[in-house]
Amino acid sequence: MAKKHDGVPSHIMELPRLIVIGNNNIGDVGKFLKSLDSPKKVSLVSGTHVKKLIQKKVEQSLSESGIKFVWHIASDNSVNAIKKFQTKIGKDSSHMIVGVGGGRSVDIAKMIAFNLKRPFVSIPTSASHDGIASPFVSIRGDKPHSVVASTPLGVLVDIAIIKKAPKRLLASGCGDLVANLIAVRDWELGRDKTGEYFGRYAANLASMSANIIMENSGIFAKKGLDVRVIVEALISAGVASCIAGSSRPCSGAEHLFSHALDKLAPGVGLHGEKCGIGSIMMAKLQGQDWKKFANTLRDVGAPTSAKEIGLDSKTLAKALTIAQDLRPERYTILKEIKMTPKKAIELAKSTRVL
Repeated sequence: MAKKHDGVPSHIMELPRLIVIGNNNIGDVGKFLKSLDSPKKVSLVSGTHVKKLIQKKVEQSLSESGIKFVWHIASDNSVNAIKKFQTKIGKDSSHMIVGVGGGRSVDIAKMIAFNLKRPFVSIPTSASHDGIASPFVSIRGDKPHSVVASTPLGVLVDIAIIKKAPKRLLASGCGDLVANLIAVRDWELGRDKTGEYFGRYAANLASMSANIIMENSGIFAKKGLDVRVIVEALISAGVASCIAGSSRPCSGAEHLFSHALDKLAPGVGLHGEKCGIGSIMMAKLQGQDWKKFANTLRDVGAPTSAKEIGLDSKTLAKALTIAQDLRPERYTILKEIKMTPKKAIELAKSTRVL
């Protein structure tokens, strides 16, 4: 995404053209897609459960708009599985690829759309991370971190459907948002220590998305999570990455910790849960108020300890020691600490993660 022109570093800002957030608006999907690019045929990538939930309304809406469609059920986000899936979708001769569902379906659709050079539309049915509107995807493969793909041409969110998703997913989304405050501080470190480009606007937008959760967590604890507020914050965070031209405003040492766990203990904890727990520990290393991070996560119902996600101390310590090595070019607070298993355990215990 980054380019150089006449020796001056530059980057491309590719933003969603249209974002619609409503209540019981999944039946407008046909009109929504038509307003974006007037596709004659679309490939729909979804999960089995989600398809059953919205199939009737989606098919009716697409048919009324004169849009042909083909459903594809996504279950595996490994590189090899996506390649096979991509070959299958490529035979559809569709004009647009639509990810309908949770993080996995949206990520797979996003990656395939990028590879096939076709427009991508995001229709999330849960709000567990900021991939809703960002160009980045998490796939299982050689790269143990998010990779760049297609920015959604459009994003359609039906709040009524998101409300039906397990509350754990929404709490995970809050964990991914809170992590922005760690990521932005790491980005500032990269600017100060290496002269790395720092986008103040993107950083402020990402921080604002996190602060909305931090400042309202007490209310959420009493009255329940406000789905619309959280969804809008996640979309804003995704747009911040689009503006930055990288995942920098939303991915720092806490995300490296999460990616390390993906490598060492795949399937343990949701992405946002691991980023939230990582944020507690990184906040202490950065000199931020780690207790405030922990209290916020507790208020929204997200885990604050390794035990809550089934993570053992040995794996946690290993993850902390290898995290920075996963992306040596990205400057984070972990660059300034020679992390050892002993230091990792001490850090986790001092922040009550262990």
